[in-house]
Amino acid sequence: MSKRFIFSRLYLKTTALAVVICGSSLVHEARADDKLPELKLVARSGGGLLCTSQGKQILIIAGTPRQMGKAHGTLMKKQARGLVEKTLYVVGAAETIQSGRWFMDRMAEIERRAGPHVPQRFVVECDALSQAAGISIRDGRYANLFPERFHCTGVAVRGKASAGGRVMHARVLDYMRDINLQAGAAVIVFMPQGYNKWMTLSYAGFIGTVTAMNEHGLAVGEMGGRGLGDWDGMPMSLLLRDVMERAKTVGEAMKIIEETPRTCEYYYVLSDKNRNIVGLHCTADKVEVMRPGRQHPLLPTVPEDTVLISGPDRAQVLSRRLLRHYGKIDAATMIEIIKRPVAMSSNLHNAVFLPETLDMWVADAGRHTVACDEPYARCNLAQLIRFYEETTALGCCHETRLCLKREGEAPAEPRMTAKHRLSRSFALPINCPCDGFPTKPSPKGFQKTTPEVPR
Repeated sequence: MSKRFIFSRLYLKTTALAVVICGSSLVHEARADDKLPELKLVARSGGGLLCTSQGKQILIIAGTPRQMGKAHGTLMKKQARGLVEKTLYVVGAAETIQSGRWFMDRMAEIERRAGPHVPQRFVVECDALSQAAGISIRDGRYANLFPERFHCTGVAVRGKASAGGRVMHARVLDYMRDINLQAGAAVIVFMPQGYNKWMTLSYAGFIGTVTAMNEHGLAVGEMGGRGLGDWDGMPMSLLLRDVMERAKTVGEAMKIIEETPRTCEYYYVLSDKNRNIVGLHCTADKVEVMRPGRQHPLLPTVPEDTVLISGPDRAQVLSRRLLRHYGKIDAATMIEIIKRPVAMSSNLHNAVFLPETLDMWVADAGRHTVACDEPYARCNLAQLIRFYEETTALGCCHETRLCLKREGEAPAEPRMTAKHRLSRSFALPINCPCDGFPTKPSPKGFQKTTPEVPR
């Protein structure tokens, strides 16, 4: 493969940027004594809560794959359907005309080749989401494989570049803003039974991730490259979800990525609360590690404690801005650094992580504005997990994470406690996350949905 692995063949409409910085205290929003943003409960269903905060939708889902999928599809039904329409039918129609090949045939090929590498728990969750949202199983799966058809690029930095010690990780996604994916944007918190809890800046109906951080302070952002057609591996977005759910550190994440069959060419920027950062260049055949401060002939100056992956023009601007603010970079400064032209006209969303505090600042594109020009909202993963646990303790007869009911068994009798009576006074419905959910035969593709074998 050509040594021009960082910049060659950048796609015009599908680019992304990620930045990681190791530094000191952040802006005042991150202080331990600060009041966290208020959360408002909008709706609930089984093991899921739909909330709002600072103008953002926040979906929190917990339990088994089936429970999480059902809650996701029920609470964000309209938005999930919109994702399918925009990706499969709007973009799919354009792709068919441009390529001369029926788009659904190409998606069927991707499913056939990638399907054997998809963990069974993800298949079950995806199908449950589709059933709850009234989407066909095929369309739900294809919509979640859709990112495998497009690619992006990125950049990362860390270390002495910030105000002094802690890791800071920023990620910019430039990706198809013109089809209004942002209408279904949400911060989604996944609390899977037996796995790490984690959050992602994502979209209704999408169970994978390209921008995420877990409860152990491991964060990741993705950038795309070449290799279109290398589908014989785990789809990128699901690979990153697997990393979030099974790894605690950058080292563990690298091991999972190296040992998992991969698709296409991608770049990943990883950081953790232990102040480790790294860039990875991955193809189906190899993983190349990009250590902080590594210089490359196709890159501008890479400061100490910095990893850069970006398109040539944007990388030049980014490098100059990083050098200008070197040693003083905090969250507010980083938000300014990644503005245009570092972010592109297709800038769909941005996220800035502080792994040590589990804070994430997020911005989504408006209907006619890029994400970097929109206000940022602060989300704290620890707060969101605590909110879920306190709310479900009030409003449900079963703690989702403890509910072990199996299909075919009768639901346990509700325990009417003072807390439950209190919850009714606040109109919080008492729903067991194991409420009956019909099981349907799995259509051909992926793997059979039973038995469910966790990975």
